Amino acid sequence: MEIERKFLVNQIPSLNGYEKSNITQGYISFSPEVRIRKRDDKYYLTKKGEGMIARTEDEAEVSSIEGEKYFSQVISNLIEKTRYIIPLDSGYIAELDIYQGIFKGLVVVEVEFETLKQAQDFTPPDWFGEDISENIEYRNKILATKY
Repeated sequence: MEIERKFLVNQIPSLNGYEKSNITQGYISFSPEVRIRKRDDKYYLTKKGEGMIARTEDEAEVSSIEGEKYFSQVISNLIEKTRYIIPLDSGYIAELDIYQGIFKGLVVVEVEFETLKQAQDFTPPDWFGEDISENIEYRNKILATKY
């Protein structure tokens, strides 16, 4: 089960010293939701369930040969972003995504939780902006269908 909240970003913090990776992803199917993602030099096939803040997620690493085969089956726009891993004072981890390509200018941050109560009780830092956790327009699946 994946439990996460997603926010726009008011102000990008200094990113010096934080782990980062380059991500490219596309969708093979929208119903059910199946995506292929390349994160740096590794490939992941993911199936996601329905829901907003909490939903099922099954992810498996696949070989580069399989990954490229899945990319050839993508039926959506590709989403390209740089992800920064930022530990928060609250003990949670923020995943800051700075989008490139056709989504350049979009910056969002996600935080994953173990329980729904943790997600509900979370107080975002000042640099987080509007809570878009339940705004379907910011789902990567929806973004991938635009333009």
